[in-house]
Parts: sequence; structure tokens; C-alpha cells
Amino acid sequence: MGGFKKFLLRGNIVELAVAVIVGATFSGLVQALVADLVTPLIGAVTGGREPDFAQYSFTVNGSEFKYGDFLNHLISFLIIAAVVYWLIVMPMTRLIGLFEGDKAATVKQCPECLSEIPAEARRCAHCTVELVPDSEKPQV
Repeated sequence: MGGFKKFLLRGNIVELAVAVIVGATFSGLVQALVADLVTPLIGAVTGGREPDFAQYSFTVNGSEFKYGDFLNHLISFLIIAAVVYWLIVMPMTRLIGLFEGDKAATVKQCPECLSEIPAEARRCAHCTVELVPDSEKPQV
């Protein structure tokens, strides 16, 4: 029981629980925004017959296809995906790029086997080719 308690109280589990709760709340907020503001506004601008896309449907052989509800969910998905991309993916990519920028200064690529080697190396550890420093290369 002690191990289970330690597992539950780990920082990662608590952070994950908070992220799920905030994500679900944000999703509900975006769905309400789309259903109550965005799609009625689009319907009003385009002169739609209903103020909300959720009412849009067509029937084929007695089967009703509610394409308006699908449009609401599609718009919600696109808004959530855009927010996740701009607020999470882009900053994380930049942060990782900053850390890899430091790595780029300390490693170089072997011209023979294309593996990464330390920038100060004079011989490749993978293919053992001798590396000529840039200052000693003949000018073309």
C-alpha cells in the first residue's frame, strides 16, 4: 500500500490529473464558444436558415445526416488544435532548439561517415578517418 501511495503522490501523476481537468474544462469552453458565438455568427453572415450549425441536416432514404453538428465539432477541434500548437508546441520547439543550439557548438559531423563527433576531435571515433581542421584545409 505504501508503494501505491508513493506512486499516486508523485509530481507527474498530480500534474497529469491537473492537465486532464484543465483540458476538459478548456474543451467545454471552446465547444460553448463555437456553438453559442462562432457558428451563429457565421450563420448570420452567410444568411443561413438556422442560427446554429447544429440544426443543419439532410435526409436520404429516411436516414438523417447532421452535418451541422459535425461542423461545430470540426471548428472546436481546429480552435483547440491551434491553441495547443501556438501555446505548447511552438514554445517547446523553441526551448528544445535553444538547448540543441548549445549542442551544435560542441559537436560536428564527420565528412566520411556523417556521424556526430566532438567539435575538437582530430579523428572520427566511428570510422577513424583523420579530420583536418578548417584552418589547415586548402583554399579552392
